[in-house]
Amino acid sequence: MSHEQNSPKSAAASGTPFPLGAHPVEGGVCFAVHAPDAHAVEVCLVDGSGPDSRESRHLLTQRTYGIWHGVVAEAGVGSVYGYRVSGPWNPEAGHRFDPHKILLDPYARRIVGSLGDARALLPYRDDPFGPQSTVDSLGHAPLAVVTAPLAASDAPRLETDWDRTVVYEVHVGSFTGAHPDVPENLRGTYLGLVHPAVLEHLRTLGVTAVELLPVHACLTEPGVRARGMRNHWGYSTGSYFAVEPSYASVPGAEVTEFRTMVDTLHEAGIEVILDVVYNHTCEGGVDGPSLSWRGLDARGYYLLDARGHDIDLTGCGNTVDAASPAVVRMVCDSLRYWVTELGVDGFRFDLASTLGRPGGWRFDPHAPMLSAIAADPILCRAKLIAEPWDATGPGYQVGGFGGVWSEWNDRYRDTLRRFFAGHGGVRELASRLAGSEDLFAPTGRRPWASVNFVTAHDGFTARDLVSYNAKHNEANGESNRDGTDNNLSVNHGVEGETEDPAVLAARDRHVRALLSTLALSTGTPMFLAGDELGHTQHGNNNAYCVPQETSAADAHAIDWSRRDDALTATLGRALRLRRSAPVLRQQEFFAGRDTPSGEPDLMWFDHDGAEIVGDRWNDDHARTLQAWVDGSDVRIPALRHAGVEAETFDSALLVVHSGGDANIVLPDHRRHGPDEAPGYVPVFDSATPDGRPVDASPVTAGSTVRVAGPIVLVYISTIPS
Repeated sequence: MSHEQNSPKSAAASGTPFPLGAHPVEGGVCFAVHAPDAHAVEVCLVDGSGPDSRESRHLLTQRTYGIWHGVVAEAGVGSVYGYRVSGPWNPEAGHRFDPHKILLDPYARRIVGSLGDARALLPYRDDPFGPQSTVDSLGHAPLAVVTAPLAASDAPRLETDWDRTVVYEVHVGSFTGAHPDVPENLRGTYLGLVHPAVLEHLRTLGVTAVELLPVHACLTEPGVRARGMRNHWGYSTGSYFAVEPSYASVPGAEVTEFRTMVDTLHEAGIEVILDVVYNHTCEGGVDGPSLSWRGLDARGYYLLDARGHDIDLTGCGNTVDAASPAVVRMVCDSLRYWVTELGVDGFRFDLASTLGRPGGWRFDPHAPMLSAIAADPILCRAKLIAEPWDATGPGYQVGGFGGVWSEWNDRYRDTLRRFFAGHGGVRELASRLAGSEDLFAPTGRRPWASVNFVTAHDGFTARDLVSYNAKHNEANGESNRDGTDNNLSVNHGVEGETEDPAVLAARDRHVRALLSTLALSTGTPMFLAGDELGHTQHGNNNAYCVPQETSAADAHAIDWSRRDDALTATLGRALRLRRSAPVLRQQEFFAGRDTPSGEPDLMWFDHDGAEIVGDRWNDDHARTLQAWVDGSDVRIPALRHAGVEAETFDSALLVVHSGGDANIVLPDHRRHGPDEAPGYVPVFDSATPDGRPVDASPVTAGSTVRVAGPIVLVYISTIPS
């Protein structure tokens, strides 16, 4: 490889320290990069790629607030660039400056190129705390591209009410990678996700928000690359501002195609939530490469101990220092960029507890990062979802975020899995079905703060949850050591694939009950894309990587040709019922309060129709739970306007059963009122092919319903006003 041998030119003008990144201005491009302890910073404009790369260097002479800045006249929109940074080499103090490494701008809006020779990317020779490397990384490291500013979208934001929100977790590549109705050149792309056939599926199902697995540009971590694999999920961030280029149908068009995807989803009434990874980066631990942050300000971007080693709260080698002003600024700048210029509606924060642990110590819901996000006038209006744990015990903080945050509720997940696997009773199940008041009410939040789920990208799919007793992750190349062993799964008698009709029927009934319960629980439901189609990962509960050259069609893609249309229809009916019956999606916690009907807002009953009170909650053998929700006092703030506040809605009886054959007696929920037994109209049956009850004739309290295994039933009854 080659680069110019002449001394670097100085920037033509001083420019300004803000905004950070590369921004076209009159007379060239203003570059600004945070590197407070550096002795010198050069902007390197690069032509060509690989061994043919050529660079011209331009010295930034101004440093303000620790930010080096200047205007380079030779640069313009489309220029490819990186930084070379000189400074002390003192790894024990967190100084890892090495001008032989060309660095990616942390604020890059587009990146090009890929990772090359792993040794060329290391800033040290043989030992992370030994001598500095003198191997040039040009041609082996991805670079940034100067982009023109994007105009902010003028389309009105959807801001779907939380009580109407249904989240659908999607991997852009896998979702359409094998979709027969999507043109081949669009499969596994941003544009493939908004193909009419895909949008119709989302609308029919009842999705109001897609939660995309990471679409920040991803660079596979060193250990995975060494095995000949690539990071498939995207939890190895290379840039917090650049759109992942591999999901573009046309190389270099990722920004335009991403925004087209967002606009098209919005036109369909669907919000876009991004899974974001601000807790660690692709650089790994101190033995990893110097690609960007490490070579600019290692001790400003990362949590380091007194000896210069990374403090790893994430299990990924490094932890971003969420108390550092540079990091807080970078994260908030990134979030605002995705909202204002790319149009997204919200974020799910991976391992969010790390953002609330200043210095790596105890969790503080008022930590600098969390406070900055919550106080930002733009970000506080976005949907903010925390994954409330990290890789350590102290990081487990379900219910602890408060304020504007909602949270993934793994207590809900584990309780449902345990119940339908035949373990435990109904005591905790009742709390989870009713919105997890014990977790979220103490911080002043509503039931929407509980993002309920039974499966997610991390773990078994719903089909695999009922088909495997143990994980089968051999394809990941880690000898099946990766992934959790706590799956709370069952295989119904056969491990994995089978043609046994009895086993298949049992699995189908189990999945239907699980997903239907999720759809009808109080809180915000989140579904894993493909669960409604019968998607399998063949027992892999940690499908985060695939061989390097694997196509989208072969990278855990959903097999649409074998989709389970009946299961899709059942889940779609459950979600339509949720929309049409406000009593099933209330956004204030139940209190056992008397309602205008004279009855409590919520009552619980067992399989015999007897009210569950006192010690009856401690029956660990109970397999049936019935919930009567009164419709005369529905608590949804958005419905409290003229003419609606006094309206009486249908009441509902929700029956959840996880055992075998059983006779269930429908309860008489009245504590007051006329002698005539109340009537119930069947509206949902999870065990039928499409969720429609076999017999929709009204029945009365005291009637016995015969069930043949796990099932969810819903009955509606109108309370006289």
